[in-house]
Amino acid sequence: MIYNKLFAWKGTFGVVSDELDGMFVSDKFPTYTHDPDLIDLSYLKWYFRYPPLWEQARQMSTGSAALSKLTLNPPRFLELVVPLPPLAEQRRIAGQVERVATHIEKAMDLRQISRLECGVLVRSRLREIAVRLGHDGALQDVLDGKPRNGWSARCDNADGGTPVLTLSAVTGYEFDPTAIKQTSLPTDAAAHYWLEDGDLLITRSNTPELVGHAALYAGQPPQCIYPDLMMRVPVDERLADKRFVWLWLQAPQVRAYIIANAKGTSATMKKISQGTVMAIPFPKGLPRNEQRRIVSDLDGLLAKVDRIKALQQATAAELDALLPSILDKAFKGDL
Repeated sequence: MIYNKLFAWKGTFGVVSDELDGMFVSDKFPTYTHDPDLIDLSYLKWYFRYPPLWEQARQMSTGSAALSKLTLNPPRFLELVVPLPPLAEQRRIAGQVERVATHIEKAMDLRQISRLECGVLVRSRLREIAVRLGHDGALQDVLDGKPRNGWSARCDNADGGTPVLTLSAVTGYEFDPTAIKQTSLPTDAAAHYWLEDGDLLITRSNTPELVGHAALYAGQPPQCIYPDLMMRVPVDERLADKRFVWLWLQAPQVRAYIIANAKGTSATMKKISQGTVMAIPFPKGLPRNEQRRIVSDLDGLLAKVDRIKALQQATAAELDALLPSILDKAFKGDL
């Protein structure tokens, strides 16, 4: 058995697996052996995951330094209360919990598969559309200027500071208005870096998987700055629908182009240039009414996907709460 003295109150208890037998640990990880005549290890393993045990540990923890103020020292570890029914009953309880936990794990796996399939469904539709429309033009054909970097102001997160987007604000092609930092530096009201409702942003630097992700700024937070690691894409709305361009940038063919043209010596951080963005393949001469029809079709699909995601989140919350509930019944003798 092993636990972490500094974070026992977070449930950092465990039973060391056979694969780790004989390994070394620091003095922050006291280890013990159990008495097999008194307690079954599989029963103890589940008890270590029981939140009321963590609360016991929190109440017994002491310390003064910031990092060690909730330290559970070894003498207090031995004072933790563990219910000890007969061994046969311990094994029965552990077996019951194990069976339920296996079902929960399978349900979580299915939820994960379903979530991934939602993403595949959208990408598949985008791929079909890109194949049907072709891409013999370039994005610059529907821009009224060149994409432009923002300003990476030094952020101190001062109260009342000016919001500055972080890269994660557009990660996953969804705009996240909470992904901001604050700067107290002076700003120029006439500067180019202020966002306007509906602006299309694209990341110019990130990991290979995330570089080139794009999102539409939805007006919140107001008076917001976009950073140097993003470009604002000036779509000429006489020629193209911004939402269509945003969806187009998610097409697998466009992703392949961006990844192939992202440069940089670091394997984990790549950049795309203004020229690369302007040369993104785009369907030439596609009328706006046809773009809007495609957007309407895809919006219907995205709405269905969003409903599925909402159900998945609700299911995830229920699954997360299920095991603690089962453990509570088990260690109160109700299982």
